[in-house]
Amino acid sequence: MRTTARWAATLGLTAAAVCGPLTGAAVATPSSLYAPSALVLTTGHGADAATATPERAVTLTCAPSASGTHPAAAQACAELRGAGGDLDALTPRADVWCTKLYDPVVVTVEGVWQGKRVSYERSFGNACMRDAYGASVFAF
Repeated sequence: MRTTARWAATLGLTAAAVCGPLTGAAVATPSSLYAPSALVLTTGHGADAATATPERAVTLTCAPSASGTHPAAAQACAELRGAGGDLDALTPRADVWCTKLYDPVVVTVEGVWQGKRVSYERSFGNACMRDAYGASVFAF
């Protein structure tokens, strides 16, 4: 009988040590397992994404902190937060002058922004016009 009591105590303590951190406020909810704002941005030459070959792709994660392969992740996340995550709300900078040379580039954005699915495509007349939109989101 003593051996059974010892095994029960050992099992109880092991269960408490393993499962204890999972109780109360430390329980991980499904929404905390995934970053609510994670995007993949691509760019390539062409009039639309269906005909353009992606030339560059970057990742951008904005929660819990700015990270990813985007060269200016913190600035891009701040810019997106300022636009409420609306990529169409980004406007061209006034201090940039681009030529009228037509060499179309397309940008796509796929992923999740604050828990909502994002699927975005936009064509620009040339790379200068793409880079002028916003301060840094499309400049990669």
